Amino acid sequence: MKTIGLIGGTSWESTAVYYKLINQEINKRLGGLNSAKIILHSLNMEEFKQLQIEGKMDEACALYCETANKLEVGGADMILICANTPHIFAPEIKKHISIPIVHIARATGQAIKDAGLKTMGLLGTKITMETDFYKKILTEEFGLDVLVPDQKGRDYIDGKIFSELCLGKFTEETRQGYLNIINKLKEQGAQGIILGCTEIPILIKAQHTNVQLFDTTRIHVMDAVRRTIS
Repeated sequence: MKTIGLIGGTSWESTAVYYKLINQEINKRLGGLNSAKIILHSLNMEEFKQLQIEGKMDEACALYCETANKLEVGGADMILICANTPHIFAPEIKKHISIPIVHIARATGQAIKDAGLKTMGLLGTKITMETDFYKKILTEEFGLDVLVPDQKGRDYIDGKIFSELCLGKFTEETRQGYLNIINKLKEQGAQGIILGCTEIPILIKAQHTNVQLFDTTRIHVMDAVRRTIS
């Protein structure tokens, strides 16, 4: 069994889900008392968020590169970044390590392709929704059409991620706000919705909507587990 190196903490709420899901899936597949071999380095979300606010993305990237290197030195065979947005740093991180990064957007793109869908709505932080690092993989590598909410919707999604979801606050009011945005994307032609922030699947689940959801946390975990025991 290979060892998974997790870069967590952004936020710890979703990192806890990663740890649980990975171990559950390993045990489901291997049985007995089997659990995953994991090395976890958890970052301080406040430090990362402040670097974003101050526009110091180079410093934020360096933080992730340093952490990935520590995980490799510590014995990790692969890297999982337990969040969607920091995958913007993946190309630079790869220059600092010799082990693979299990990329969340590529795992998600493959899952959507396997489901036979074409036009997808994308929810996430503003960086994920408004820049190309994530959407470009989906469109160029998997041939998908990607829709994002309008400016008001993007502001709402992003604001609630940092003011509530990352703090473990999951309210019915916010859930309904997200569902309203999902319904608008469906009206615009979205066949499914990418929950492209690893806190969103804690709030929005399949029973809340008739739109097909793609839980990036679970998809990422399944890809990593497959690689771990293959």
